[in-house]
Amino acid sequence: MTITKIEKRKWLAKLALTFNYSPYGTQLARTQRVGPLTIQKAFYPEGRECAHIYLLHPPAGIVSGDILHVDLDLEPQAHVLVTTPGANRFYRARDDANIGSPIQKQITQVNLPAKAKCEHFPLETIVYNGAEGVNQVLVNLTADSHYLGWDITCLGLPSAGQLFEIGRFSQLNQVYCDNKLIYHDRINVRPDASEGHQQMHQHMAGLAGYSVFATLLAYANTEHVNSAMQADLIDQLRDTIQQQGLQSEVSVTHIAELIIIRYLGHHAEQCKQIFILLWQLLRPHYMHKQGVVPRIWHT
Repeated sequence: MTITKIEKRKWLAKLALTFNYSPYGTQLARTQRVGPLTIQKAFYPEGRECAHIYLLHPPAGIVSGDILHVDLDLEPQAHVLVTTPGANRFYRARDDANIGSPIQKQITQVNLPAKAKCEHFPLETIVYNGAEGVNQVLVNLTADSHYLGWDITCLGLPSAGQLFEIGRFSQLNQVYCDNKLIYHDRINVRPDASEGHQQMHQHMAGLAGYSVFATLLAYANTEHVNSAMQADLIDQLRDTIQQQGLQSEVSVTHIAELIIIRYLGHHAEQCKQIFILLWQLLRPHYMHKQGVVPRIWHT
């Protein structure tokens, strides 16, 4: 097969991980890898029941033509916490017509059968000025599985004077439970395009000019977190947000059994710290474990 110059300048990468559960705890049973995506070995700072996995992307960013797939498949009763050692980056798209499409894409899929537990916490995604980024996260639950996950997106690097003024970023988050769509959230930001897209970035009903937006999701069925527990948890979450003085940046709502926490502000580190505090409140109820912060988040 002949590899063209265009193909040499892009990564078509896939990482598929399968986890099972045995008397020895959660184990990484299978790894399928194409391209530069990889992992370190599984870590067990909390014991064998929960495997901690660090996703690695040695190129450290996504450029035009790149398509990255991450598939996480858990078997019943497996519990995994997945994170990254650093920020993900959508770099400025190349404008060379010879490279083909300028689109840069990352797709993550999480599949959870009965009694499986997944915590999906990639560090922030930085979208550089001029990027043409697409990010998608699809979570397939069953009624008896458990999920905690966040995504944190930073448009540009405002602290360095590099605003997100041209380009495009599209994000789609979907959650299915027993093949029924229970959550669909899509945003398409194009600050230099038509008036409608500009309004998404600047309008009060959109991002209101803020550069960081994020979502934290929590799911468990009513047998594990009943309506009274959920209501009490939501009160605790809102109290914590108020104690941190972040009522203007963070909101909490719920759709049936799914708790949805949103951040809209200017500081990724502020967002991550409040999300960690809220995760530490949620985790004992949703994962039956204390919220011990992964060591990689301190580095």
